[in-house]
Amino acid sequence: MSTSATASVSTHILDTSAGRPAEGVAVHLSARPGRAAGWQALGGSATDADGRCKDLPALPEGTTHVRLDFAVEPYFEKKQADAQQDAPANRDSGAGVFFPEVAITFAVVPGEHYHVPLLLNPFGYSVYRGS
Repeated sequence: MSTSATASVSTHILDTSAGRPAEGVAVHLSARPGRAAGWQALGGSATDADGRCKDLPALPEGTTHVRLDFAVEPYFEKKQADAQQDAPANRDSGAGVFFPEVAITFAVVPGEHYHVPLLLNPFGYSVYRGS
């Protein structure tokens, strides 16, 4: 929850290739109090069955920039392994994951809430400020 002195952040991930939430993706939150400042790791969470991170750490007072790091490689590797179990004749050539991680950096102002959804597929992603 944001206060007049802080901003707050939430996120969720939709796997657009499956039309479903992306469950089990690790999300790490970092913040800094200005462009020239170093990043402070605040902790993280993982997406639930609905693709949401409901327990991201609070932002420190004075935060002006936030970074969300999504570890999507393990999610896609598991998805590929599950698909290969179901249809071994259609195995991939082993090309791996194109985007192993997604880092989203955005500016914040105190007192505002920022919901940042990630629309994800194996070869692309999109992000926007939600509500």
